[in-house]
Amino acid sequence: MTKKIAPYGSWVSPITTELMTQGAVGLGQIMFEGNDLYWQEGRPSEKGRGALVKAGVNGESNQTILPEPYNMRSWVHEYGGGAYTLFDGKVYFSDPVEQAILCGDLGTGKVTQVIESSKIGYADFQMDEGRNRLICVSEERHLAEHEPTARLSAISLNGEVVHLTEGADFYSSPRLSVDGDNLCWIEWSHPDMPWDETRLMHAQIAVDGSLEQIKQIAGGENISIVQPEYASDGTIYFASDESGYWNICSYDEDKITHFPMDGDCAYPHWVFGMRSYGLLDDGRLAVANSVKGDWRLSILTPSSGEWDHLDLPWVTFDSVVAKGSKVAFNGGRADGPDEIVLLDLSDETQHVLMVSASLGIKAEGISKAETVVFPTEVGPNGEERVAYAYYYTPANADYRAPDGELPPVIVRSHGGPTGQSMSALSLKYQYWTSRGFAVLDVNYSGSTGYGREYRDRLAGNWGVLDVIDCENAAKFMVAQGRVDEKRLIIAGGSAGGYTTLAALTFTDTFKAGCSSYGIGDLAMLAQDTHKFESRYMDKLVGVWPADADIYRERSPLNHTEQLNCPVLFLQGEDDKVVPPNQADQMSTALREKGVPVAYVLFAKEGHGFRQAENIKKAMETELSFYAQVFGISLPEGSYQCEIDNL
Repeated sequence: MTKKIAPYGSWVSPITTELMTQGAVGLGQIMFEGNDLYWQEGRPSEKGRGALVKAGVNGESNQTILPEPYNMRSWVHEYGGGAYTLFDGKVYFSDPVEQAILCGDLGTGKVTQVIESSKIGYADFQMDEGRNRLICVSEERHLAEHEPTARLSAISLNGEVVHLTEGADFYSSPRLSVDGDNLCWIEWSHPDMPWDETRLMHAQIAVDGSLEQIKQIAGGENISIVQPEYASDGTIYFASDESGYWNICSYDEDKITHFPMDGDCAYPHWVFGMRSYGLLDDGRLAVANSVKGDWRLSILTPSSGEWDHLDLPWVTFDSVVAKGSKVAFNGGRADGPDEIVLLDLSDETQHVLMVSASLGIKAEGISKAETVVFPTEVGPNGEERVAYAYYYTPANADYRAPDGELPPVIVRSHGGPTGQSMSALSLKYQYWTSRGFAVLDVNYSGSTGYGREYRDRLAGNWGVLDVIDCENAAKFMVAQGRVDEKRLIIAGGSAGGYTTLAALTFTDTFKAGCSSYGIGDLAMLAQDTHKFESRYMDKLVGVWPADADIYRERSPLNHTEQLNCPVLFLQGEDDKVVPPNQADQMSTALREKGVPVAYVLFAKEGHGFRQAENIKKAMETELSFYAQVFGISLPEGSYQCEIDNL
């Protein structure tokens, strides 16, 4: 079929905002209960609620267990995660609407209350069967002048709460030994983040249920420990970056064994319940691991230390769990939506149990990630350095651009900044590429998936190296003759929103940008954010207020005279991580200066947009903004946002 010829950015796309919201769900936190498999779905069409789903068996459809309006979601650390656990035909979960811990029957869906509404948040649940109680992380909120208090707590099923240990600023990953006699967990304190330094702790459980003989068994001294798990023989497995990568280790009778690999076998601990590996019944481990940013699934045999790297069609592997010879995970494909996958290693069969979206798009209309390695800022000793990105070329089965035209490119700066962009298909990116925009997704210095040295590059350099890397990525693609130098766009959310605003302010490379719940004033953020990230910038920027001059120097809000290109701000009204005053002040300053600016504040949204109507409006606003700025003609009937000073 002959393709229609139309300028980049103006193509009619089959990927609509309705497809992205009404027909798509987020997949996460997979769990086995008996022989059944469950997972959590984030449903934009149900106001972003977290629903519990059971896999269908013998050809039956998947089953939603908890009816609306029940919502499995935790607000501990603001980012939450780890909002439920399963045991003996029941689901125990944290509900943000009820502000309580609830219990649902997996057979009937009937819900009862375990603990009443309070100012205490709970997450990362573990059932202590022998004592008829839940062990979890608790976070008690106080008056504004005090930080929340974190603890490991035990909650009996009649609602009685006992605190097991406190004193550290943060706790995570309480795990019981199979016999119920021992408990291990991770803890850390200010100013460290969990990817900087954590301690793996161990205790025996006394007859009365309290903890005794508490000791540190790994971590500390600039070592990050992630995801401890007990094997049936009492061995504790965990990931440690002592080698320079988050590698799998084991602890047994005071001996630590390392299973080396030149790749990361863990994710940064942003939310509770993240799992990069699972323990098989035969003693092996199924491990997701990243080598230079690209993920695969491998099998580790601890007795020999051998790794078997599996050849699978998925390029990302989240929420990895195992039972018997089976491994389940949320798998991302380069050319298709995320899937819940059940892999049986005994017969090498693969079963897709759930697909996050139904695309119905021709293969030639999907843009697959292309790895880009580009030169960037030299190191402190003059060494040449590279950084990484994924490039998505415009793709549409029905359209092509006129000969000789280069596409506009959206340079994406991911959040965190301790995070990673991956190569799995993103509907949000396909939304752009199918309309004729290129996307360049940058894993700037500080990103995970490339080892500790790469992650530590950003120490003291946030707002510097991330900006330089995004700028150099764009320039590299211009030099390759693949994108239009006059239509370089930068966009990002949260920390990526800060990188976006800094790049627009301190360089003249980009011609427009979109900041979603991003940071304009670092000093304001240092004084007005939540506990989990309240000391994050000590290592990224400097210690507040001693290094206030650095904060002022790197804050775009203080240098609006240098920002002269159009900016769009998208912000949640209830955001506690990056409060709305950031976007309010930045957009006001630019509006008063006469710079083209648009600002949309979303009611009943926090840090990130979860409701279908808001996701839809955010995407359509961003498209309209770029179209107006660059004079791109959109299809008739397209939404048009208001832009001041344009």
